[in-house]
Amino acid sequence: MTAGSSITRPGTRAILLALVLDVVLVIAFAALGRASHDSDVLGGLWRTAWPFLAGLAVGWLVTRAWRAPAAPLRTGVGVWAATVIGGMLLRAASGQGIAVPFIIVATLALLLGLVGWRLIAAQVARGRRGSR
Repeated sequence: MTAGSSITRPGTRAILLALVLDVVLVIAFAALGRASHDSDVLGGLWRTAWPFLAGLAVGWLVTRAWRAPAAPLRTGVGVWAATVIGGMLLRAASGQGIAVPFIIVATLALLLGLVGWRLIAAQVARGRRGSR
């Protein structure tokens, strides 16, 4: 980065906040899914969430999310795709269901969560820059 560069790297706090938010959203997705099927939410939460958490980790690594953790397209779409694809592959490999309706719901719910918060953050940042 040069002295006059307007590109700033996110701080550790922003990176950790984005990672924690992603993890919380994936766990919330798993918990809501279990609750909507009258399942034991806490008892089976890890079984439901771990494939998607593993996919999320892959997404963070592949996109190098720590470089622009709140970027909707650069980071959000890649993290979302890896979370869904990795989660479904791991669910299938571990003998968990991957029915088409579940794939659709998971894809849309995770899109809303993982890309949605980034879109909101981008709008807020744009608004702050515009008001200066």
